[in-house]
Parts: sequence; structure tokens; C-alpha cells
Amino acid sequence: MQETSSQNVTIITCTAPVNIAVIKYWGKRHEELILPINSSLSVTLHQDQLKTTTTVACSRHFQEDRIWLNGKEEDINQPRIQSCLREIRRLARKRRSDEDPSNDISLAHRVHICSVNNFPTAAGLASSAAGYACLGKFENLPVTIYVFYLLLACSTVCLSVYSLSCLFGVDGELSVVARQGSGSACRSMYGGFVQWKMGERQDGKDSLAEQVEPESHWPELRVLVLVVSAERKPVGSTSGMQTSVKTSKLLKHRADCVVPGRMEEMISAIQRRDFAAFGELTMKDSNQFHATCLDTYPPIFYLNDISQKVISLVHRYNQHYQDTRVAYTFDAGPNAVIYTLENHVPEFIQAVRYFFPPETNGGEFVKGLPVGPASLSEDLKTAIGLEPVPRGISYVISTKVGPGPCVVEDPNLHLLNPEGLPKKST
Repeated sequence: MQETSSQNVTIITCTAPVNIAVIKYWGKRHEELILPINSSLSVTLHQDQLKTTTTVACSRHFQEDRIWLNGKEEDINQPRIQSCLREIRRLARKRRSDEDPSNDISLAHRVHICSVNNFPTAAGLASSAAGYACLGKFENLPVTIYVFYLLLACSTVCLSVYSLSCLFGVDGELSVVARQGSGSACRSMYGGFVQWKMGERQDGKDSLAEQVEPESHWPELRVLVLVVSAERKPVGSTSGMQTSVKTSKLLKHRADCVVPGRMEEMISAIQRRDFAAFGELTMKDSNQFHATCLDTYPPIFYLNDISQKVISLVHRYNQHYQDTRVAYTFDAGPNAVIYTLENHVPEFIQAVRYFFPPETNGGEFVKGLPVGPASLSEDLKTAIGLEPVPRGISYVISTKVGPGPCVVEDPNLHLLNPEGLPKKST
């Protein structure tokens, strides 16, 4: 935290991760409080490859609350942002009266929030999770361009909540606050493997995130994000959920009869580090989520032809080895997230290169963690047997399981200058 003497601006910067659900959240029982109709479980991705950085500044000289996302000022009066700000200030007020009445940061002071991502917005990742997660230690909005939209939005929300909580000295269950900005954001409040318990209370106080295992639990696990498309989603997640809740009988069956048992099985598979069980559950849940979208009326189509070919690639690859070596999951969009173990990454990446040949003169195809060379046997090529689709995959992000939000100590990394305005580089 840094305070400048000229403007009395208190500044704090935090980073937060994105998360990818392996048991999906789809549908709310309470729209305003963002209470889900089923529990969910996700994997937090490493911030070295995918993260949101948020700086929050507070000063009595600020005339109003303001927010900048990826270099552009946005409307801070968006209801979900306001909900997070109100809740953080309420918790800070309660803590101040109970424990620390001398704290010199007035809750009446306005805040400036600035948030950026270290991955392309067009990748469609849920940054609101990371951003709203920071609000707690800050606060942020969902990003507006698709590809990793869900991931990006979650990251931004998470980070905003986390950052604001640090600024105002708020402790306690911050995932409840992050949830009010973006449902999936509450899962980005922790690293490793995280469950979001749906809860039963009407006020939502028991709808919160809990860490199942830390990021160090399964060091061999790897995550590959196959970026298929940067187009906008034809149906947004919020409206899609609302329509599914109203029209899909499969959704109700899934929430009532399938997810409770599947959550127990998934937690057990993670704790045992049983990749075959983990991978099968992950793929089945992804398939059922998209079946629910098709059962919605009118139906919702998030996958495209390339998505379907990736699914075929994974199943034929596994069938060749008579073993579940890789697993796919798709959120509300066409981009595939692949889970596998470290020793299988080089060969599977080579399979992706072979069946989705990238542009020869294009940019770097695999970004993130380095991937060693590998060759494909003719038997494997024949077993997969797909017609290659040039440029079907734009690029791949190689990453692993990572930690939750953290405070950035270096003041040079603040996104806001001493006056509380975005630096030119942001």
C-alpha cells in the first residue's frame, strides 16, 4: 500500500487468477444475489499465464467513484459493481466500529479502480472472476468481448473485491462479496481446486466458495486453453441462464439429481489425484451443460464445428491408448480447455498442431509454459483419422494450477499514478 503526500491518495494493487469450472454453474435461484441452482467446482489457473491486475486508489479529494477496464473508462454505476462496493463498505464499517475506530481511511472517500488482463480479452476467459475477486482486497466489471469472457469477468470481479478489502481492512468471507459481482468470481478467491457451495439460505450467506485442495496438491496437472474463436457469443451467459431456468427440464434434473453426486465424485477424484476419474467427470459434465443449452427453448448453441472436432480428437486420442489421458471442457463458448498430465502435453500439442495446422508465418502458436518437442506415430494419426483443419485453432495457452489473489508490493507496478488516474502505459 502506498500513500502520496501531495494528494493523500492511498493506493493498493492486487492480482487475481481466472478459473475454469469442471462442474458447471448454470442458472440462478435468485438473480439479484446471484445464488446458483447447483454447486460447482473449478480449477484456478496460474497467474504467470492468466491473471487480472487491479489497482484501487482512495482519497478524500476524489469527487466520485470511477473505474477503468483495459484502458477504457466504464460506467461504475453498473448494479453488480455497486453491490460489491456497498458490501465492502458495509463490512469495513462494521469492522471499524468493532475493532479499529482510528483507521484513517474514511469510508466516505471515493475510490478509483483500474484493471487490466495479461491475456487477450478476445480469448474469452472469465475475467470478471478475477476482477471482482480483487475488489475484496477491489472490484471490477466483466469484460465485454467474448472468447474468455466468462473467465475474464470472474477474474476482474474477484480481484476488485480482494483489493477493496485490503484497502479498507476487511477480513472474513470475501467470496460472498465477490459472488455478488459475478457468480464464478467467488471461486477465484482461492487457488488450487475450489468448490462454490450453492447454499440454502434465502439471504445467500451460506452460498460461498471453499478450497478443496491447494495448488500444490497435484503438481503434474496441466491445462491447455485452445482458442478457437474470438467472436462474440450469440447469447450472453446471463440471458442464457435465465432462459434455461425457465424452459429446460433437463436443467432441473441436472441440478437436483446429477450435480450433488457428481460433486462428491469430483472432490474424491481430485483428492486421490485420479486423472481418469477426474477427466471422465469433467467431460461428462461439460457435455451435459451443453445438452442443457440445447434443451433450452429456443436452443442455445455455444459450440461450433471446430469445438466438435476437438471433442472427437480427445476421444479418439484416449481410445487409441485405452486410457483417459486428456479431457476437455467448454464453458459458454467454442474454446476448449484441455486437462492432462505433464508427461502427455508434448504429444497432445503435436496432435493439435497436426490436425489444426497453424499459419506457417503466423505468431507463436503455443503461449505460456514451454512445451517440449514430440512426434506422432503413424498408428496414432490413423487412429484419430480426422481431416486436418488449417487455422482451426488460433493458438494454445499452456498453463497449470495456480494460487489465489495476492497483493503486489512493488509501487512501480501500480496501474494508477499518485493522483489516482491511469498511467499512460495502462
